[in-house]
Amino acid sequence: MAAPHIPNLNTLRNARGTSRGRGRGQGSGGPSITSYEEDKIAKDKIVQQTDQDASVSRLSAVEAGYLDDPFAKYFVSGEGQRRLPIINRGTYVRTKAIDNLVDEFLSKNPAQRKQIISLGAGSDTRFFRLMSRRPVPHGRGIQECPNVIYHEIDFQANTIQKLHPIRKLSELCSHVGAPMTISHSTNPSEVYNDDTLHADQYHVHPVDLRNLGPSRPAPRSFDFIDIALPTLIISECCLCYLPPAAADTVALYFTRHLFPDSTPVGLILYEPIHPNDPFGKTMVSNLAARGIVLQTLKRYGSLEAQAARMKSYGLEGTGGASVKNLWDKGVEGNEKERVAGLEMVDEVEEWELLAGHYCVAWGWRGGPEDGVWDGWQSMAEQLGGN
Repeated sequence: MAAPHIPNLNTLRNARGTSRGRGRGQGSGGPSITSYEEDKIAKDKIVQQTDQDASVSRLSAVEAGYLDDPFAKYFVSGEGQRRLPIINRGTYVRTKAIDNLVDEFLSKNPAQRKQIISLGAGSDTRFFRLMSRRPVPHGRGIQECPNVIYHEIDFQANTIQKLHPIRKLSELCSHVGAPMTISHSTNPSEVYNDDTLHADQYHVHPVDLRNLGPSRPAPRSFDFIDIALPTLIISECCLCYLPPAAADTVALYFTRHLFPDSTPVGLILYEPIHPNDPFGKTMVSNLAARGIVLQTLKRYGSLEAQAARMKSYGLEGTGGASVKNLWDKGVEGNEKERVAGLEMVDEVEEWELLAGHYCVAWGWRGGPEDGVWDGWQSMAEQLGGN
């Protein structure tokens, strides 16, 4: 396949996007900004706009029958777009792999409340999919809506866009519940406004992750994060946009600063790998042509590097697999036949190249007494890390 046409699982095909963030330094009487600040704002917008590309890919996979997600359509601005079969399959594998890790985390001692923090969550629908579960037979018992507190953290521009349909549509707001109150404030805008939401099980934080650090005060909205609950942190192509030192600072903020050592903490990363082979170089070049730079890719460009990264964050157990291996070993035979029958994948070699250049990596610490991470250990052993 000609190099300029090699796709990637983000399918970042334009730089227009639909983010509706609040402008800074614009309009009459606004403060002037330097060319450096203008460049920074422009680069931030490109990263923010990748969220719509991800939501379009998710909707494409749903409409093609790969995924069951009745909420995907509510977070796509404008008309959807059908993605290539290998992109749909990649979206499916990525989603199912992370769903499996999330389910393993939540299924251990289901009566115990747990917590999920999604970094750069954007238009992700995982909270709504979890909350839409109805009691169904599951093994020897009944699976119900999970006992979880769910936090999403993103740029203000993206949280504004995320909350717009949630406020308007009963299909979404019915899962959110009533807004909460903040103990240190009676200001309702800190609980529920254009860019912020704090409800019983769902919290949306308009926070720039680059502003987090052990020497900086925590955002006021982080009062809603319970530092004693077993907690899962998810980054799906989020930290990879930061310089490596900044990405490490964010991860360490959660794994070593915000939560005490006594709290079980897990981390899931979905990121590209292998930037230095011919396919990887072309992938990086294509993204750079659209102004997108995956800044951690060089440092964490292999499964081995991702595992060492998890260890450096204080996580004792690690696992990881390429999207290719997740498809080959992580999808059961009948399900694989169903998915393979949805669309013809003519270029098998192209699929294997593409799927080999993205991975899901995970790490965990604490909680051995209640086996909260046993399922993660089993997945790591099953997949073998290739």
